[in-house]
Amino acid sequence: MAQTQPGTGFQKRHIDPDRMAPLVGALDSQDTNPGVRRLRAWAEEALAVRPGERLLDVGSGTGSQTRVLAAAVGPDGVAIGVEPNAGLRAVAEERSADSRARFTDGDALALPLSDGSMDVVWCERVLQHLADPDKAVAEMARVLRPGGRVALLDTDWATTILHPGDPEVVRALTSAVLNGANPSSGRRLVGQLSAAGFVVDDRGSQALLQDHRSVAWPVIRMLGESAVRSGALSEDQRDALYAELSEAAERSALHMSVTMFGVVAHRPG
Repeated sequence: MAQTQPGTGFQKRHIDPDRMAPLVGALDSQDTNPGVRRLRAWAEEALAVRPGERLLDVGSGTGSQTRVLAAAVGPDGVAIGVEPNAGLRAVAEERSADSRARFTDGDALALPLSDGSMDVVWCERVLQHLADPDKAVAEMARVLRPGGRVALLDTDWATTILHPGDPEVVRALTSAVLNGANPSSGRRLVGQLSAAGFVVDDRGSQALLQDHRSVAWPVIRMLGESAVRSGALSEDQRDALYAELSEAAERSALHMSVTMFGVVAHRPG
């Protein structure tokens, strides 16, 4: 994920090794969510990546999607993942040893690529972390050639539902992980692309539903840790929420969901 404000585990350029495993665990957990998989499949079909194209994955994380896109561009194409977190980059490189995907250091607000050098840009769950997401979208427009395509997929944390759970505690939990940067990112994607000069081709969404019988602990603990560290929640409030969620899961009565949106667009030629 791209670096912006300090203080969130998803954004820090250099992360404590003790916190890397929970971060990778949270990202891996999100990768396996059926809703994420469905939205990615929709976006991949709408983008229609072709062999030989040059593709950029902004905020590539562990490289899971970069590898998928690298397979689509094939041996004559290029698939580059830009990721500022050195720890995540190391994980991506290790996992991509048998892939054509390549990874480089870089920030979404200043992409390390020349103007008009890319055919396709993919950016997933990055803008939510940025205090200036419009600048990142403008950077994507800059590196795309005329006629180039972009897919933006992002969570709208303001749609989060945790039940049972105090609504105020839930709001504090989900806003803390973003440092207040862009919790309504998903609903803003269409307007941001239009403002940057893109033509919107298609839109999609998925409610990311978690299993009603078990708590998605990698994600929840990441949120809880960030909320306590930032002062948004006390340890007692966090632990009380954990207990409520655990008890509901034991009764198969847990509801955990957030909505993720996607937009596919092109730069006019």
